[in-house]
Amino acid sequence: MSTTTAPRPARSARPTPTGRAPGRAPARPARRRRTAALALAAAALTGVLIGAVAGAAVPAAAAPAPVLPDAATTPSGSTTHPGRSAGCGTAPDQEPGTSVLRTLTSGGRERTVQLHLPDGYRADRAWPVVLVYHGRGNTGAGTEAFSGLDALPAIVAYGNGVVGTGDGERQAWEGAPYSAPGVDDVAYTTDLLDTLEDELCVDTRRVYATGKSNGAGFTAILACELSDRITAIAPVAAALYGTGHPTCEPARPVPVIEFHGTADATIPYGGDTDRGLPAVGDWVGGWAERNDCRPRPRVEQTAHDVTTTRWRGCRAGAEVTHVAVLGGGHTWPGEDSYSGGGYATHSIEAHEVMWEFLRDERLPLRFVAGATEQATTNHGSAS
Repeated sequence: MSTTTAPRPARSARPTPTGRAPGRAPARPARRRRTAALALAAAALTGVLIGAVAGAAVPAAAAPAPVLPDAATTPSGSTTHPGRSAGCGTAPDQEPGTSVLRTLTSGGRERTVQLHLPDGYRADRAWPVVLVYHGRGNTGAGTEAFSGLDALPAIVAYGNGVVGTGDGERQAWEGAPYSAPGVDDVAYTTDLLDTLEDELCVDTRRVYATGKSNGAGFTAILACELSDRITAIAPVAAALYGTGHPTCEPARPVPVIEFHGTADATIPYGGDTDRGLPAVGDWVGGWAERNDCRPRPRVEQTAHDVTTTRWRGCRAGAEVTHVAVLGGGHTWPGEDSYSGGGYATHSIEAHEVMWEFLRDERLPLRFVAGATEQATTNHGSAS
């Protein structure tokens, strides 16, 4: 990648919270009972949470902040670590703790990405990557400003859509009805990952995707089409437009943590059939079914305005979690600056909660070139 702007110092950081293997999953036997139970659980989830917004009292509960380790305290890397990318040992051309707008070529187009290196980045340690996709009309830099993701001990790549793909001069990602045809954002993601892995020391088993609204919906497409490279996803206020169900056939179960406000007026929590938007509870429950999770999720009140629903007992340990902000709008939980219309909770911070979920997820070794099943999972990797 080439640099198009001078390095920009990262905004004042908050304390850091303490070849591909192509293929599809084999056909699975019918699971009518499981499907029915999951559908009932999803419908109940949507109804209960919307009911809570309509007037039911919400009990207060203390929510301990997730503890996220500082990458600087993690032992340095091992040259035998499975998943270390080709860029390990190569000095980066930007300073740790800075964000730089960079360019790459994908599909014959010049594309850009806002690339953030974490404080303490070293080229002898394999670092996780967080890919971030903005909402329609926003930018990578705009999402960086409100999301808090720079605080993570990870390489954070804030993608930029192509101008003019989201109505007029606005940028968007493929998969939405307003997205312009002819732009392959899945290929852009593949090219971006290839470039990052060539130029930086990346842990290829720990590549996560998040985003907001249209960008969050696009992460569901990535989970379906690039499950051999994307380890897990964390969509926020996702515009799902039918993505991920029912035609999604990932090569492996993909863990998901999803955030949504129950009073989101832009992407309604209860869905919008006229726009092809599913009810959020139905979509999350469908993903739990896809991952063969136990049909009865556990629902907890994790803050006075936050309910967390967890599906466990999933195939390959690919759990599914739904974080509902009661009365929340089209916003990023814990936003640092304006992220969308409606109420934004500060009871939780999305970047902290998602990292607690994502950080221990690893791509199975069969998708890592040269790896063996005897290899360990953590040597040489930043936490």
